[in-house]
Amino acid sequence: GPSRSRCGRPSGGMGLELEPLFQAWSYFRRRKFRQCSELCSQLLERPPGEQAAWSLKTRALTEMVYVDEIDMDQEGIAEMMLDENAIAQVARPGTSLKLPGTSQGGGPSPAVRPVTQSGRPITGFVRPSTQSGRPSTMEQAIKTARTALTARPITSASGRCIRIGTASMLTNPDGPFINLSRLNLAKYAQKPKLAKALFEYIFHHENDVKNALDLAALATEHVQFKDWWWKVQIGKCYYRLGLYREAEKQFKSALKQQDMVDTILYLAKVYLRLDQPVTAMNLFKQGLDRFPGEVTLICGIARIYEEMNNISSAAEYYKDVLKQDNTHVEAIACIGSNHFYSDQPEIALRFYRRLLQMGVYNCQLFNNLGLCCFYAQQYDMTLSSFERALFLAENEEETADVWYNLGHVAVGIGDLNLAYQCFKLTLVNNNDYAEAYNNLAVLEMQKGHIEQARALLQTASSLAPHMYEPHFNFAILSEKVGDLQRSYTAARKSEEAFPGHVDTQQLIKQLKQHFAML
Repeated sequence: GPSRSRCGRPSGGMGLELEPLFQAWSYFRRRKFRQCSELCSQLLERPPGEQAAWSLKTRALTEMVYVDEIDMDQEGIAEMMLDENAIAQVARPGTSLKLPGTSQGGGPSPAVRPVTQSGRPITGFVRPSTQSGRPSTMEQAIKTARTALTARPITSASGRCIRIGTASMLTNPDGPFINLSRLNLAKYAQKPKLAKALFEYIFHHENDVKNALDLAALATEHVQFKDWWWKVQIGKCYYRLGLYREAEKQFKSALKQQDMVDTILYLAKVYLRLDQPVTAMNLFKQGLDRFPGEVTLICGIARIYEEMNNISSAAEYYKDVLKQDNTHVEAIACIGSNHFYSDQPEIALRFYRRLLQMGVYNCQLFNNLGLCCFYAQQYDMTLSSFERALFLAENEEETADVWYNLGHVAVGIGDLNLAYQCFKLTLVNNNDYAEAYNNLAVLEMQKGHIEQARALLQTASSLAPHMYEPHFNFAILSEKVGDLQRSYTAARKSEEAFPGHVDTQQLIKQLKQHFAML
């Protein structure tokens, strides 16, 4: 029979080359957006600049700067203090995020669990919405240092986005890839595949919300309002522009056409911005009927309960989250912190150890492990955890937190000199640390340095008027030296910050008796 021929091999040992567009697509799939964009640029320089390369490049540039809108939520002071969307100026207790009720859910009091500016307990997990509470007055909002973790950017969201837009041009040294002012949006709106990529580019990369909105409006008109995706995008644009009621209409309309978890989350975001947490919660619960066991919806309910100061309900919902997804970092961290502040450090330690097993390896986790070990009397692990936390700290604020907690450990073992050094180191790293000023003042009082203690307490109370401890300590100190008027003023401030504090009430009672005798 005829002999079999073997496979031929190209001479000169040349390998097979990928077709350039396919190579660019491969880069995109592997998230190598820079190489993908450069390859597309070369393709576009060739005479027939094809739409596929153009579309792929817009998508690659978008992915480089893409941020998920659902979790991104920053309110500037302008939006907060000049908010014209408030439904009720004086809301009923338990229906507003601006006036969180006193701990209705049986959570620990401010004597045990520290609170933020807005009077909510500190959460176990940092999210954009927990970064800063609503300051009570404009003066307080502006006075808060920009470096502090509770600071709000002063500019409004739209102003910041324009600045980001100018920075994004650095990705193209020859100037912007697409000149938006010359685009004929109506033409692109009639090409659905190109229009979607172009919209995301304008919205995320250029941050030009107005042009993005124009394109979305033309495109949704072209598809005769039948595409839910465009309605969601128009809603996102309205939300960015502060037109919350219009955004609500778009999201509701999109939900009628296509039930999506993302759309429910966007709509809930609108309600929370309008200060209607109960409506948002009902929306999540209705969503859970249609998407049973959806983690993001259960987590949304838990966050709202936490923001409204109903800690026990929040913990229940976080436990539900863990039933569905037992590696959910936020739920584990929040349940852990809840156990810690409910005087159960051993159980909190189990949750934080679970995070460590999952591969979370950062300063905050070792800091929490150190505290849990100390309060659970496992002293051998305490200092090694704090040492690891100091080693992993990424910025001065984190270092300050660790030194502050080491100061507490030092007070716990009775080494007041070490405690004094630790609190001083806290202030070296973060000059706005009100708690450290307060604790240093207590140590100074024990040494009998009344004037230093007084100055430190005044600093602490001006930095954190929402904390009751500096006011109360100042009242006690003033009463001791016979300055009853100042003592009474400080005691009233302490009562305002923490109405249930028994010692403050007794002090006010004593002072009133003094005044009555006069």
